[in-house]
Amino acid sequence: MSSPDAPASAPQPLLVLGLGNVLCGDDGLGVEAVVRLTREYVLPPKVEALDGGTLGLSLLGHLAEARHVILVDAVRTDEPPGTLVRLDGEDVAPAVRDRLSVHQVGVADLLDGLRLLDAYPQSMVLLGLVPQSLELGLERTPAVEQNLSALVDRLAAEIGSMGHRLQRSEEGARVAAGMAQEGLGDVETRSGGLWALVGRRAAPGM
Repeated sequence: MSSPDAPASAPQPLLVLGLGNVLCGDDGLGVEAVVRLTREYVLPPKVEALDGGTLGLSLLGHLAEARHVILVDAVRTDEPPGTLVRLDGEDVAPAVRDRLSVHQVGVADLLDGLRLLDAYPQSMVLLGLVPQSLELGLERTPAVEQNLSALVDRLAAEIGSMGHRLQRSEEGARVAAGMAQEGLGDVETRSGGLWALVGRRAAPGM
């Protein structure tokens, strides 16, 4: 029974998980996006942001405790590199198997483990960008780098849509002010108008 002092629509625990290998170019974009999120926004108590890297099954405990999950990663589709991608519900698990990159097997096993434990989150969203290069290297391609800020802001909006209130940190306010001066004041402009709600158009490989 809920506490009489708690609002009926109180937000539920949310895990934001950045995935990818930062040593493989654009594959590390999910990790970088979550790092930027934690720098540019003050997250509320019920939102946990983690650098999941390529940890796979070692993340099982964190996911099992979350009611809602947002995965952030490079997602392979037929769209141009740097395109923002969003998937949710039943579309997430197939995408994890077919459209993520070099760490996809570990993430797929992770989701299977949650189902076996009957601990699958109530909702799961996959947000990311289409990568251009997954070759060994620390630098991301320009197509991805120039759209990372759009991905971070879209991620913040997704968190807000789940009832969590985010505030920009001092660093985030400086970043937003700088982008506004450059005429990059909204996600659609910053992403060059590239936005895909990916479904059947997504390609299983690159």
